Amino acid sequence: MLDRHGITKLYHFTDRDNLSAIINNGGMYSWADCKEKGISIPKPGGGQLSRELDCRDGLQHYVRLSFTTQHPMMFVAMQDGRISNPVILEIDPEVIYWEDTLYADMNATRTGANKGGSFEDFKMIHFETVTKGKYFNIEEDEQPYYQAEVLVKNYIPLQFIRNIGNFGIPIPAQPKMLQAKIPYTAQITRNTPTAFIFLVDHSVSMSKKTMLYGEEMTMAEAAARIVNNQINELVLRCVKMGDTRHYYDIAVVGYAEGAYSGWQGELEGRGFLSPEELKNHPFTKIVTRKEIRTRKGVQIKETEQVQWVSARDDGHWTHYHDAFDYAINLLSDWMIDHHEKDCYPPTVIHITDGEFNHASKEEVMQRANELKAMFTNDGNVLLFNIHFTALQNSKTVACPIDKSEVEDNAYAKCLFEMSSLLPERYNDDIARCLNDERPGRHVAMGVNADATTLIKLMDIGTPTNISKNQ
Repeated sequence: MLDRHGITKLYHFTDRDNLSAIINNGGMYSWADCKEKGISIPKPGGGQLSRELDCRDGLQHYVRLSFTTQHPMMFVAMQDGRISNPVILEIDPEVIYWEDTLYADMNATRTGANKGGSFEDFKMIHFETVTKGKYFNIEEDEQPYYQAEVLVKNYIPLQFIRNIGNFGIPIPAQPKMLQAKIPYTAQITRNTPTAFIFLVDHSVSMSKKTMLYGEEMTMAEAAARIVNNQINELVLRCVKMGDTRHYYDIAVVGYAEGAYSGWQGELEGRGFLSPEELKNHPFTKIVTRKEIRTRKGVQIKETEQVQWVSARDDGHWTHYHDAFDYAINLLSDWMIDHHEKDCYPPTVIHITDGEFNHASKEEVMQRANELKAMFTNDGNVLLFNIHFTALQNSKTVACPIDKSEVEDNAYAKCLFEMSSLLPERYNDDIARCLNDERPGRHVAMGVNADATTLIKLMDIGTPTNISKNQ
């Protein structure tokens, strides 16, 4: 039956912060076994209600596995804040044959679920459903069966977690001597590149006026110039000894009532582009103002700048969900191509001046969580959400640490929930750009950002850890 349905592995989602504990203890234990053995779980995926239901049904000593990488409960755990950087562990299906393993045709604690340890119970699983891509693409009556489970008694040893060695954490002969690797520290090289996606709102409200380096222009024009400048900076970082090296894959996505490639000229319609392609195929050049560092300090000067992206403000709506879907599709192929590499994770920088529409908050949050749940061996995708505004008298909040900093603004709270939790390695850049030297982990968001703050946030969002040797 496994062969017939192309099932070659099972899956378990957890937070990246839990990996060290799993390796350190030689495998993955049920939550009840962890409690009995004194094993601390830094970020438990299940909440109190889940544990109570497990105890009610006698399942507290089982590790629960699924047939899908897009488990709905992973996104619920992200939304509830129990996990922030999920990784998907790939489990050898050998565990299916173990004597005490149970099978459930839906969430094992759900009313009406069939569960048991016989082959007849295994056959009750709706395999046509569990092998479909996404939960929301399934008929409503079938959706509960998408969460079918394999329940392994007590614990799964490391050797049955196929990809446990893919996260940059050494697995020593004696697990108790573990030395953990810090995420988001991979060097960017030609063999291990990273990716950037710029999502830019093209709705009509971006036609409002703002100031950029003392020049009045529409917010759409300011955003386009800032994105073009950031792309140019990325390309210049890749030029070494006359060679344009492939350190980055870069994409620009415009959106309003739909999403589309934002490239112009010869590159129109393309997705990810290499620095060399960008260097060799500029759309146009314009004379614009820019901050230049001189011996006399920072000065504003007119300079000729390369442009690949044009300003647009002709859209009628603000469809975050379409923009996020476009980014997910771009990154799906990129992740497959770089699955086995220790790549610094991709960064998505989303610039908008308004609230989303034509989708519920739950739908938009689901798309944002799908983006943040994508990962390389080094870390999860980082999603920056920046609310760009022409208003000068609104309170700007950039890279907050605690949700209480935005409690007085419902839209800002939504951006907070939608954005990535940044690793502490970003604190130096945040201190340099925003004069914020607080310890702790910041959230990748900005609300009521003017052009100057937008530039600073873009600078924070494009790390410079290119290997000096490669």
